[in-house]
Amino acid sequence: MILESSVYKEIFGPLIVHESQKVIKFDTETEVVESSLVNNIPREEIYEIFKDLAIVIPLKNEKLHLLDGVLKAIPHRCPIIVVSASQKDIPNHFKMEIELVKHYYSLTHSRVMIIHQKDMGAAEAFKEQGYMDIIDENDGLIRFGKGEGMLLGVMLAKAIGARYVGFIDADNYIPGAVNEYVKDYAAGILMSDSDYTMVRLKWRHKPKVMQRGLYFRRRGRVSEITNRYLNLLVADRTGFETDIFVTGNAGEHAMSIKLADLMSFSSGYAVETHQLVFLLDRMTRPNHPEKLKDVYEQGIEIFQIETLNPHIHEEKGTEHINEMILVSLAEIYHCEMCTENVKKRILEELYSRKILKKGEIPPKPRAMAPTGEIDIERWFKKVKKRSDTLVILE
Repeated sequence: MILESSVYKEIFGPLIVHESQKVIKFDTETEVVESSLVNNIPREEIYEIFKDLAIVIPLKNEKLHLLDGVLKAIPHRCPIIVVSASQKDIPNHFKMEIELVKHYYSLTHSRVMIIHQKDMGAAEAFKEQGYMDIIDENDGLIRFGKGEGMLLGVMLAKAIGARYVGFIDADNYIPGAVNEYVKDYAAGILMSDSDYTMVRLKWRHKPKVMQRGLYFRRRGRVSEITNRYLNLLVADRTGFETDIFVTGNAGEHAMSIKLADLMSFSSGYAVETHQLVFLLDRMTRPNHPEKLKDVYEQGIEIFQIETLNPHIHEEKGTEHINEMILVSLAEIYHCEMCTENVKKRILEELYSRKILKKGEIPPKPRAMAPTGEIDIERWFKKVKKRSDTLVILE
């Protein structure tokens, strides 16, 4: 794969944030491309990474045809982990998802597992380890929420020995785009000089259906706003304006397990913005820097890759868009490094869009502590012993 070289980057403490890099060419071989303007990542190296890259698909009552396309598009060597929050009443959508996954396995023999977010064994395993941040106070099981599903997926990826974990939403209409996402993750991982790596994808276009046909938007409605305030957050602290962040709401992203062990996850849909805010807020001003000696020596590299494929997904409506804007800006508003100027600007944004009434402030998001101290072997053993939904096919 050939990508633009990362010429420009900004450094915040241990964070090394690379500017957006466009995909230039898919599926290149090992020939050296004599140009300082591009990175050539050999196809063989990308395919070698796949066996260590687990792909987590968090979903909730998505169309089965969409899930089927996503599964079939993920490269064969990648372990797949489906974390479902779908209904189990009549109609039992989760049961249909299990049947679909089993059928997929019978055709491909790709390594895949599926688990329900309310799995009894997973909840007991977390509680046994004293980790209650993910547990619902009402039913004693894992809370519903995208962030919770992603965190459960990270734990399962780590349990099966993956070195990297990537996330792909199940509402994608273009299987070819999904296939690219995984290759983009691998390319970003291979470009990194650090064991602590994150790869976040920026869609080249996000088409919208219009009367005259498709209109290929360059920016998503939520991400444009989130990126603006992430960059303002940094500028207000450093005194230098920046536009380095372009992936504030990157649902499609990947990271090394070593970085995942250090990461806090936010509840619900705030999770993607929370990752960047957490790294800016905590890693640049750690409470116990001696524990992060290796992180400071290697740095945390964040790559932002602009895809070649457009992104077409299920439209969730204006209410969902407003919820996404609210929780994303709430992450920035409530972080420790947020200045009064940025807080004022965020409130003006939310008031002008009528997402909040004047005088209200965004609710503080719920965050879940890093899970790196959990004994993963003991945790997984408990999950398998007590699970009432886990299906492992390999």
